[in-house]
Amino acid sequence: MQNSKYISIGKILNFHGVQGEAKVGYSKNQADFLRTLSHVYIYFENEYKKVKVKSIKFNNKFAILKFEGINSINDILVYKNCLLYVPQEEFEEALDEGEYLIDDLVGLDVYSNDKKVGVVVGVSNNGANDLLSVRGLSKKISLIPFVDELVPEVDLDNKKVYINEIQGLIE
Repeated sequence: MQNSKYISIGKILNFHGVQGEAKVGYSKNQADFLRTLSHVYIYFENEYKKVKVKSIKFNNKFAILKFEGINSINDILVYKNCLLYVPQEEFEEALDEGEYLIDDLVGLDVYSNDKKVGVVVGVSNNGANDLLSVRGLSKKISLIPFVDELVPEVDLDNKKVYINEIQGLIE
């Protein structure tokens, strides 16, 4: 695990209850992945501390995680505002077909009709879908819904994203 790259999956916001449970903020589209976790890494004092996940519950705003060996409010408060991580390879294994890490998409060249039209500079979500932030050749940023109809292919090996361009969408 020494040279592994880690992916942040949440943040310990506060304690929950008196048994050392953690209130964790997380991206709502990661709930299914979180349910599968047997352990996470808490980034604390410049190192990744592996902790076993004993249980996880969800409410509409956050997740409640119980960690092995953390049994009181004082135990969990030590980690308040710490980020939770998993090794990148574990996260990638859980990705479904057509799902990508943001880090893998940023920097990819964007092509339409075999012509370079820009580069991916970010990814966001508007609640309905993910959006690719694409800097066009004129340096203007355009938001492209990351849906099959507009983005039919992502070629990570060749570092390219192919889009079905709509007139005037990217400048």
